[in-house]
Amino acid sequence: MKEKNMKKLVIVESPSKSTTLSKYLGSDYIIMSSKGHVRDLSTFTGKGRTGIDIDNGFKPMYVVLKDKKETVKALKDAAAKASNVILATDPDREGEAISWHLADLLGLDLKEQNRVTFNEITKDAVLTAIEHPRVVDMDLVRSQENRRFLDRIIGFQLSSLLKRKIRSQSAGRVQSVALKLIVDRENEVNAFIPRHYFKVQAKFEKSKIAFDAYLLNEKGKEAEFDTEEEALKQLETLTKEMSVLDVTSKKGNRQSKLPLTTSALQQEMATKYNFQAKKTMRIAQKLYEGVKVNGEAIGLITYMRTDSTRLSPQFIEQAFEYIENEFGSEYKGFVKKSKQEDGNVQDAHEAIRMSTISLTPDSIRNELTAEEFKVYNFIYYRTLASLMANSKTLTTQVRLKSNDGVFFASGVVVTFDGYLKVYSAFESNKDKALPLLKENDAIKAQSIEKTNHSTKGPSRFTEAALIKEMELNGIGRPSTYASIVETISTRGYVEYVTNEDGSKTKVFKPTAQGFLTDEKLREHFDDFINVKYTATLEKELDDIAEGNLNPLTSLENFYEKFSGLMKKADAEMEKIEPEKTGDLCPKCGLPLVYRFTKTNERFVGCSGYPDCDYSTYDKETLTDELCPDCGHPLIKRRARTGKYFVGCSNYPTCTYIKRKPVVFTGRICPECGSQLVMRKSRYGKDFEACSAFPKCRYINKEKNKGEE
Repeated sequence: MKEKNMKKLVIVESPSKSTTLSKYLGSDYIIMSSKGHVRDLSTFTGKGRTGIDIDNGFKPMYVVLKDKKETVKALKDAAAKASNVILATDPDREGEAISWHLADLLGLDLKEQNRVTFNEITKDAVLTAIEHPRVVDMDLVRSQENRRFLDRIIGFQLSSLLKRKIRSQSAGRVQSVALKLIVDRENEVNAFIPRHYFKVQAKFEKSKIAFDAYLLNEKGKEAEFDTEEEALKQLETLTKEMSVLDVTSKKGNRQSKLPLTTSALQQEMATKYNFQAKKTMRIAQKLYEGVKVNGEAIGLITYMRTDSTRLSPQFIEQAFEYIENEFGSEYKGFVKKSKQEDGNVQDAHEAIRMSTISLTPDSIRNELTAEEFKVYNFIYYRTLASLMANSKTLTTQVRLKSNDGVFFASGVVVTFDGYLKVYSAFESNKDKALPLLKENDAIKAQSIEKTNHSTKGPSRFTEAALIKEMELNGIGRPSTYASIVETISTRGYVEYVTNEDGSKTKVFKPTAQGFLTDEKLREHFDDFINVKYTATLEKELDDIAEGNLNPLTSLENFYEKFSGLMKKADAEMEKIEPEKTGDLCPKCGLPLVYRFTKTNERFVGCSGYPDCDYSTYDKETLTDELCPDCGHPLIKRRARTGKYFVGCSNYPTCTYIKRKPVVFTGRICPECGSQLVMRKSRYGKDFEACSAFPKCRYINKEKNKGEE
């Protein structure tokens, strides 16, 4: 029997979090990491290899993940020696499920209060959590388990069907609805017919202030002319010499935005810094788990997976005191409430905010990478601004008479900055002031001319816009937005391409395979793969988490209908036969056909597969080069990320990949001493940066011709 060492074992998810907690808890505790999930449903047992005994009450068949066997063994050894085991996985459904799996594997008593959570990794929050443990919340666990069952059943069975019938790589409860949104938007874009019209604009300048005014119609709205002739005819009746009919002024307020949810953070970082959702979450995770500040590891932000805009009363009190001391009492605002009415907010955690208000971004700038600073800086000032006073504005409207025509101009000035004191850098301001004008003043236009306009149709989804749409429709959860977007891209259903409007913005466009996949899912599974059902299911999962719905009843109701649709689709969905290349297999003589990898990369294979496993590269991907390692032709290939590269056609025997030659500039990185090299931005522009990237993210801004 192993001897107890009287130390308490704390199990967290992330290894980097272990370092931070060790400093707070001291030598009486041993901190170990599960490194995420340790167990999952088997892929070799159960109906359709789902790992679920569907016919006997949906009983799960869990197995320890292959790469976690050593981790589990180490945890078991440590638990056997410890005086107590504390489960401190992340404070969400996935974290609760991981705690339950660990408790089951380690033989812990589920009635024991050994589960702790903390929304922020600061010393006070961690010590308070350790002093107030609770039992594992089995309602939360069952909610996560039901989600996993549904995803596995729908994913495995639908994916298998689509693979056999139309060679699509996968389908899923949420990813297929995201694809549906993109296809619907693409159809709207293609169906839109713009309306072209004309306006009449006058340009003025007075007291060195330039402003524009537009001609009004008889209803007091900006006049729109269907033809150029109509606009020109109206122009002939107007004169540049005008008089001021009237001037009106109105005071107004501008309110700051709410604190950040996960989707709001992802959207804002995409819009402001072109960060993809996955990148934003990676950086936020690091800030949450701990960054060294003055030699001590500290969590800088609260938990980054949340759909709540709530702030804790303790933080609000601290923030109000800070605002009053730093900026004055007139800058102190009020707590804003969300207007969300869909009832699809879990509110388990606070909004994303800084953990310690005294750690301003500038005070710890040298402790953060450039990207970490951008994320922390935005979170810090967005949170602070949300509790600050409204900014005050004065809007001035002027009507000007030109013969029988009336022009209208408007201007806005900020009379009190309020929350803009800290947030102006993040909020685009297009306000323009008007010069001082009084009734009956005479003023002459510099020019009067017609202007061309067109109605704008719907825009294709950017990643940020797609995440916002999913959130509005209750599709997915904060923890899944980034992975959903990544999945539909890597499966080859959509392309993330530069928009056709001439900007650098990237948008989602469905591929031919994406259109086909969506078409077949609509045809046979429209009851399940739609926005309404997905949102309803999220509500059911919330009800299970709150103990208001029996998880087995929910699964049985789902599967009764789904299995019927599967049988019908299997019988009725037409199978698309692989396209023949015109050549014969050199191994068995059967026709060769085009096949596709999981990343939708086309290759040539034998039509006799699996009896004959002959395969080769698609000749259309050939380059003019030979592999320097083995002499086989080099071909263009597609990575799991969706990006293309040039590699050896003799893969996997030869793993050569053509790399772009590194161009050293002869200069040394001032931050780490490595060589500086020339790199190319995502927009194709050259810039000078450190060769030690990503460990060192130095960029020479004087030599930077591209974008960070």
